[in-house]
Formats: sequence, C-alpha cells, structure tokens
Amino acid sequence: MSAPQTQPLFDCGVPDERTRGLAAAARAVRGGRLVVMPTDTVYGIGCDAFSGSAVRDLLAAKRRGPDMPVGVLVGSWTTIDGLVTAVPASARALIEAFWPGELSLVLEHAPSLAWDLGSTRGTVMLRMPLHPVALELLREVGPMAVSSANTSGNPPASTVTEAITMLASSVEVYLDGGPSGEAVASTIVDLTGPRPRLLREGTVTAEQVAEVTGQDVDRA
Repeated sequence: MSAPQTQPLFDCGVPDERTRGLAAAARAVRGGRLVVMPTDTVYGIGCDAFSGSAVRDLLAAKRRGPDMPVGVLVGSWTTIDGLVTAVPASARALIEAFWPGELSLVLEHAPSLAWDLGSTRGTVMLRMPLHPVALELLREVGPMAVSSANTSGNPPASTVTEAITMLASSVEVYLDGGPSGEAVASTIVDLTGPRPRLLREGTVTAEQVAEVTGQDVDRA
C-alpha cells in the first residue's frame, strides 16, 4: 500500500516534473522550509544551512535534538573555502580523490558564519553528493543542512514513499529520484587534529584515507 501523499511530490525521472520539482524545492529552501531529495547514499531531508529556524524545524521533523548536529552538503569543491577556517592539504587530497561521493569531512567552520547546526563545537561536517538531482539543487540554492530522511529510531528512507510515511507534512516538497539502492552511510573523517581520525567507516575505507593523505589514520 502506498503512503498518503501530503505535500507536492515530483518524479525527477520525468524531465518536466524534474524541472518543476527543482524550482519548487529551491523556492522552499529559500523560504526556510524543508525538502526531501535523493542523494547517492539514502534520501535526505534538507534546508538552508544558514537558517537556524529551518535547521530547528529539520531536527523537530526527525524528532531529534541538537546533540546530534546536522551535516552540510555542497554543490562544488570550491564552496568549502568560504565555510571553514582553513582547508588543510589532507582535505584537498581527499576532496580530489573522493568528491563527489560517499566521504564526509569534519573541519573547523569559519567563525564569521551565522549558522546553528546543533552542538558542533565549532566544526562542520561537509560532503559533496554524487547525485545529479541533489547537485543541481545545491548549485541553485547553496549549502544545505541535510540529514537522512527518517524519524529518530527508524532506518533512513531508501525511497521517497518511505520518507513521506515518516515525515509527512513537515516537509514542503518531495523529490523522487527512484530507489536509492543499498543504504550505505558515508565515511566520516575528522580533520581537525594533527592526523585524520575515522569517525565512521563506510564505502571509503581507512586504508584509502591513509593512502590518499599519506598519514596514519586514528580511529574513534
């Protein structure tokens, strides 16, 4: 049985619907509202990264507190230069090797940025996804705070129907990119210390991180 459709749903496999859906999603993000979109891992729920109220709405929709901060997706390699204090050589090397893709990098965020992503302790987790719909939206609206499209305690949505079932009318626009396939989380590497620190191992392995950076990798 299909989930009830509560908000605008656009099939991004149909060119006209994709165009209309991306335009609707961009308007929603700029208006401080939430959207669900496909990514290269699982479906994500996202909003304007610089809107504190939108991020709070995102956490409320997921029934999650600020103790689990929201990561930020970007649409290009160069976007991160304006978001962090500095981009170390290890980050540049990993970005060139694995972006866009399933690698998230934790760096110290630029102190001038007025954002509230949760209890980040001055850091931000950044990733560039390898999905055409996500990239097109990100390039249109800029950095987005994005988390997996699910409510706390439930598995991440691998289809838009699963996302609708859990998030319903808390989301303004749903973009359907088809099933996401096997739900594999991104690898998370913390680059705020003297050596890379693996916080979560996904598709990108610790050995690959070590090879690209030329450094030993600590594990959390």
